[in-house]
Amino acid sequence: MKTIDDLQVAGKRVFVRADLNVPLDGTSITDDGRIRAVAPTIAKLVERGAKVIVASHLGRPKGAPDPAYSLAPAAERLGEILGQAVAFATDTVGESARSVTAGLADGQVAVLENLRFNPGETSKDDAERGAFADQLAALADLYVGDGFGAVHRKHASVYDLPARLPHAAGDLIATEVRVLKKLTDDVKRPYVVALGGAKVSDKLAVIDQLLEKADRILVGGGMAYTFLKAKGHEVGISLLQEDQVPACREYLARAEKRGVEFVLPVDVLVSAEFPDLKTKAPAHPEVVASDAIPADQEGLDIGPKTRELYAAKCADAGTVFWNGPMGVFEHPDYAGGTKAVAQGLLDSDAFTVVGGGDSAAAVRLLGFDENAFGHISTGGGASLEYLEGKTLPGLAALED
Repeated sequence: MKTIDDLQVAGKRVFVRADLNVPLDGTSITDDGRIRAVAPTIAKLVERGAKVIVASHLGRPKGAPDPAYSLAPAAERLGEILGQAVAFATDTVGESARSVTAGLADGQVAVLENLRFNPGETSKDDAERGAFADQLAALADLYVGDGFGAVHRKHASVYDLPARLPHAAGDLIATEVRVLKKLTDDVKRPYVVALGGAKVSDKLAVIDQLLEKADRILVGGGMAYTFLKAKGHEVGISLLQEDQVPACREYLARAEKRGVEFVLPVDVLVSAEFPDLKTKAPAHPEVVASDAIPADQEGLDIGPKTRELYAAKCADAGTVFWNGPMGVFEHPDYAGGTKAVAQGLLDSDAFTVVGGGDSAAAVRLLGFDENAFGHISTGGGASLEYLEGKTLPGLAALED
């Protein structure tokens, strides 16, 4: 896989497929981590005299313009990070995009409007997707893939466009792949994996693979309650995927057979009501044993004994991969479990990887120093699919 160091970019129009899919509160960005992550690649191209055309998706608009999903706030923030003006095209391949990109001088940057405003970006029809890729290719001379959070998508700007232009991986994608190989090909043991998040169905495929590679798997978040149910415990009104209980029971048996420690919460924080995430009003949760959740209560975070247990399981690790919060970390009364796992990573001497998505957002929201971790991924879904052993379309497209 070529990198941008292999490209002659001076005076060339370089199309950078970035991931500027940041959370917005109206037009205010609440977490600019993904923009900061791709900025060094863009800055390097600027320094080398490229005319940089940045493109990304944001959210899930339905193939048509929607002001709620405009990339204008991201373009403005990118300009602040780069310390230079960034032009903004109000469409993807129309008159504005053609005019703005044609007007770039060497070392200047433009951002196109949300790629998903065009139905061709996400179309399952190869011809429709290809036609959109042809229009994008007409804007540029070279292609740089650096949107790791989208490489698991077979979309026009991720998969089809690199086939139409000389291409290379950006520095962010090169780093992401190098780190993920450390989790698959060259693992320093003990290898500990901490998994959280809402749905167990989102994680079963990666658990299937990790049972062959990990030494310990720690489970929290909403997905833990389906595993607790599989062990015969009642979970009250906690998040539960009843149809996944048999699969969870099978994985628990496989872990025991293979000698993999599969660690579930021993206590949880419960409440009869889901917390108000806007006002952050005090929730007054109770701590109960994980096998004694009341019928009218919902588990919303791992408890204090579990926090100590999970931190201890990370203490002697050689490698720790963490994907998914341990509870409703957006509310201070239920942030303790996620905070404890993050601190457990930092207190260990392990190579630590935070697997993107809500985990990366939690690290920033809870005030941790991002640089203290070995790596914070920009793609939760992409990193999980890589660990599942899947071929990621956006990475395959960058191969020569």
